[in-house]
Amino acid sequence: MNRLLEVRQLGQQIWLDNLSRSLIRDGHLARFVQENGVAGVTTNPAIFQKAIAGGRYYEDDLARLKAEPIDAEARYEQLVIPDVQAACDLLHATWSESQGEAGYVSLEVSPSLAHDEDGTVAAAHRLHAAVARDNVLIKVPATPAGVRAIERLIADGISVNVTLLFSLAQTDAVAAAYVRGLSARAAAGQPVTGVFSVASLFLSRVDTLVDSRLDDMDDGARELRGGTAVAMARLAYQAYRNRFHGGEFAALRAQGARPQYLLWASTGTKNPAYSDLLYVEPLIGPETVNTLPDATLAALLDHGRIHATLESNVVGAQAHLSGLAQRGIDLSTVGEALQTAGLSQFETAFADLLKATA
Repeated sequence: MNRLLEVRQLGQQIWLDNLSRSLIRDGHLARFVQENGVAGVTTNPAIFQKAIAGGRYYEDDLARLKAEPIDAEARYEQLVIPDVQAACDLLHATWSESQGEAGYVSLEVSPSLAHDEDGTVAAAHRLHAAVARDNVLIKVPATPAGVRAIERLIADGISVNVTLLFSLAQTDAVAAAYVRGLSARAAAGQPVTGVFSVASLFLSRVDTLVDSRLDDMDDGARELRGGTAVAMARLAYQAYRNRFHGGEFAALRAQGARPQYLLWASTGTKNPAYSDLLYVEPLIGPETVNTLPDATLAALLDHGRIHATLESNVVGAQAHLSGLAQRGIDLSTVGEALQTAGLSQFETAFADLLKATA
């Protein structure tokens, strides 16, 4: 059987971490969906910057938009929103057949709003209305302002992909905000059945930073290299199970609310000494999403070993994090540093995008 379909049978969705007009117009995305069961698409400023800089299928529209009296950000949105709409349409059957559990496409608010709660809420509503598709997720970074905005957006019925999560503490804060938002929505007499959210926990960057610190320690510390992100993800899943399948969420679940699924992001292996499926094979389990760049998706199709692995060796995961703490590595502090760096990277990519559309 197709390995991606095997993963789906185990309850995990595979999404594509890429979008461009070439993928849409040349039929590649449709084949991913129809033949391989790809169940969603994620985007970010870097992905769109690369797509537009590549030029194909964008030149005429960009030339037309540059002749219009609108700013660079408006031109950017008018370029990419049709791509998001087309991807949403390709995935609409998946969304419909799954009754809203799968088939989503993400579009991110401007990184410049990361510390602006009100601005994020306004931009999310505007982008949601502009795309005008039931299966769009508005992507919001998990900064303190972003977390407050997420709670408000969920209460307003806007489905959200929470991005730039790098620690258990950040993931817990986002899950709590999601529950508060749903609770506020239910208290206002609004339906909670149409709201969906994923919490995108970034993995490879965690190992890159932690490994760089372990490199300078003793042999026992160096043995921990390459295992931090998987251990963190497995413990995040245990926290997910406790929150969303326990008493805290029971009343909302009874009203038809969905849990906030964990999404494994940054899953392309950066260290060539590690398996190219390091952030895929050990993290397969139900009610999760893994979003893969093209090369990792190809690797999974070619030689992935498909088993339910996400709840394996939880004790070992706890021991791994304890070993880091004993060596002075605080993963909450690591997460804060990585979130700041990740936001800076998105801001740079977005600035480059706006230069192209200026």
